[in-house]
Amino acid sequence: MAKQENNNSDPSAMFLPEARAYLRRLFNIEAGTDEANTIEGIKNGVEFKGINLWILICSIFIASVGLNTNSTAVIIGAMLVSPLMGPILGIGLAIGIFDFVLLKKSLKNFATAVFFSVLTSTLYFSITPLSEVQSELLARTTPTIFDVFIAFFGGLAGIVAGSRKQNSNVIPGVAIATALMPPLCTAGFGLATGNMSYFFGAFYLFFINSVFIGFATLLIVRYLKFKPVGFVQTAMAKKARNYVSIFVIITMIPSIWIAYNVVQESFFKNRALSFIQDYVESPDRQVIRTDLEYKSDSSVIEIALLGKPMDLQEQLQLREKMRQRPRLEHTKLIIHQAGSMDGELMMQLNNNLKSGIIEDLYKKNEADLSRKNLTIESLQAQFSAVYLDASGNTTLMEEIRLQYPQIEKVALVKLAETNIGIKKTDTLPTVFVEVKPKTSAAELEKFRKWLEIRLDQDSLRLIRY
Repeated sequence: MAKQENNNSDPSAMFLPEARAYLRRLFNIEAGTDEANTIEGIKNGVEFKGINLWILICSIFIASVGLNTNSTAVIIGAMLVSPLMGPILGIGLAIGIFDFVLLKKSLKNFATAVFFSVLTSTLYFSITPLSEVQSELLARTTPTIFDVFIAFFGGLAGIVAGSRKQNSNVIPGVAIATALMPPLCTAGFGLATGNMSYFFGAFYLFFINSVFIGFATLLIVRYLKFKPVGFVQTAMAKKARNYVSIFVIITMIPSIWIAYNVVQESFFKNRALSFIQDYVESPDRQVIRTDLEYKSDSSVIEIALLGKPMDLQEQLQLREKMRQRPRLEHTKLIIHQAGSMDGELMMQLNNNLKSGIIEDLYKKNEADLSRKNLTIESLQAQFSAVYLDASGNTTLMEEIRLQYPQIEKVALVKLAETNIGIKKTDTLPTVFVEVKPKTSAAELEKFRKWLEIRLDQDSLRLIRY
């Protein structure tokens, strides 16, 4: 009895079960699952014939144009249109429920989609007049482990959203995030231009995306306990699980190695640029060209100098300092100076210098022009604060001539009037007029009031001279 009372008085004994129950409800993805419609929807999206195939070809053309013109918006539009994810989800579902008929159909349609995608992009890049490699293309040639994470979590979001009873807007976002289209188009660019490193790099990125979207689908299908098609032996299920695990690991290993090299190259370039800034550049010596080449065992820093020549002793000391810097120990330093440059390098540097000088002059002229425009705008503002818009108004002058023939000359200005007693300054529109003899004060007053209305002024001072 005493033991029961102690348990009831312990706050943790009451709080922990409630917390666990709350977390289970919070992260529960089983509620709202629609197994039958999910399977049916994925099966319907697997087929690639008729309209689906034409939509795929059109989206490939759109993505290729976007990559060719470096237009991110066009590429995103192509990814939203593309039906490529259908057979990939079908493969993951088929393995998850042991539906070998669906697996065979999904693999066949997946191969069909890949073939026509690469063929279409290759044809486009073979005929396009734009041959420059844009940054959007280059971004798809070096896949890393980070792309694995994007594909896996994008696939998780896609299948979780797709398994709900209610419609979701997650699928378009998954299509954009996992980016299935651009890598296939880049692979086509590699074939069209004969650059096989682009082809294999881009195709590997597409392969990563496909495998991990399918793998995420498989995991969720198993977690949600979708019913297998027919009876599945335990040994067969275990064998399938082992095959999938081995395949996923093998797919992921190259991306880990590429990611490691990308990080190492980034560290090397940061260290190299910092070294050049600290020890090479000086007030009497300028680095006009820097080439950095990263290799795991023999990186190269190549620089071209302008200004005070660096003698052999200084170069030896510089190389010794470089070897003491982390990540630069095995780096080769190549220094080009005016006296040691070959003709081709000198020509290239001269061209670079000319381009740099022209660019500097353009920027300087642009800055000068901008300053002058600001000055003109300021003067115009000051001018409008002093002068009324009347001297250039020929209609107004003609009206004055016809209605008030006694007015011979008109000058309209804004004058600053300061009340010294209260230290207040106001700007008052003022009209100076020269009139014919015998012009009465009443006529001038009438002219003043008419001019106030005509120029939309609250008050107007008229001075006769």
